[in-house]
Amino acid sequence: MQALEHIDDPRQPSNGTLHDFREILVIAICAVLCDNDTFEEMVAWARYKQDWLRRFLGLKNGIPSEDTFLRIFRLMDPKQFESAFRTWAGGILPALDNEQLAIDGKTVRGSSRGGRQAIHMVSAFATQAGLVLGQEKVHEKSNEITAIPALLENLKLKGLLVSIDAMGCQRDIARQIHQQGGDYLLAVKGNQTALLSALEAAFIDAGDAPHAHGTAQSGHGREVVQLVRVLPVAERVDVEGWPGCQTLGVMDSLRQIGDRPGQWERRYYISSRLLSAEDLAQAARAHWGIENRLHWMLDVSFAEDASSVCKDYAPENLSLLKKIVLNLVRSVPMGKNGKMSMRIKRKAAAWDDDVRAQFLGLAPL
Repeated sequence: MQALEHIDDPRQPSNGTLHDFREILVIAICAVLCDNDTFEEMVAWARYKQDWLRRFLGLKNGIPSEDTFLRIFRLMDPKQFESAFRTWAGGILPALDNEQLAIDGKTVRGSSRGGRQAIHMVSAFATQAGLVLGQEKVHEKSNEITAIPALLENLKLKGLLVSIDAMGCQRDIARQIHQQGGDYLLAVKGNQTALLSALEAAFIDAGDAPHAHGTAQSGHGREVVQLVRVLPVAERVDVEGWPGCQTLGVMDSLRQIGDRPGQWERRYYISSRLLSAEDLAQAARAHWGIENRLHWMLDVSFAEDASSVCKDYAPENLSLLKKIVLNLVRSVPMGKNGKMSMRIKRKAAAWDDDVRAQFLGLAPL
């Protein structure tokens, strides 16, 4: 509740019954934590758990209706909600030493209704902690290039390695990360034709000289072989406009699924951190972990794409609400070796009042 105190009530004064909108947010967080992903389910859960909620909420006017929940999420300023989220996330996040911050976007497909374009959210994901640190909506008729700087501006980057795919390989973004005290790891593709050509030539000229690291993985009928090579910048590539650039990298991957022909792919990278081939391989794998550990989780465990919420600020605010719950669940280790799945953790929170209280910090672990 404390982190929500600075969010203004989005509604105009009313002569009728007016629920405390911060209580509505707390109820929504508790309900989603307990595996309820729609406003209808949130209200139904809250009515069943009204006695438990009254332990720490006044609920002077009872449990709000589904329409009230939806109205709050439609009108609430997402910037204020995001600011409160960052304050709270900074408090639960462990020390960020040697942390990597992956920046990537996801379209909330269910938010497209009646000719409205689906919203696209760019998130900052701490790959080791598995926690979301912030999100930024991509404005219509724009792309991630404009959203990423706004997202980075509100984050503390000092000492972090910030990894972004080729869309974010922009001089201004690299400069911003560098100025904020972080290091960048950027994938390079055809949107930076001169830089890509220079990297290709550098690795051809280097021949067998680059430091290399190879890996082979197999499982579930899939085999992946990767070879990563790195070069110090030295005089090999003109990196003017890419401040502090120290490492050039290339990753060759061969992926084969069953009896299908193998698929070969080559990716190039630049980084302002001096990375070994093994460092680069680990950082690249960690970056794409955002797909499985955040985007896939939002779709499969939180039914984000299945949501029909589409009006005003509601899709954006609901997306952030689910990230709050994801952080809550990830921040409390449970099960053998702390490896209980997200699905079972949320069900456990629904089944057991004490488990729910642990996730919410209302009782000692």
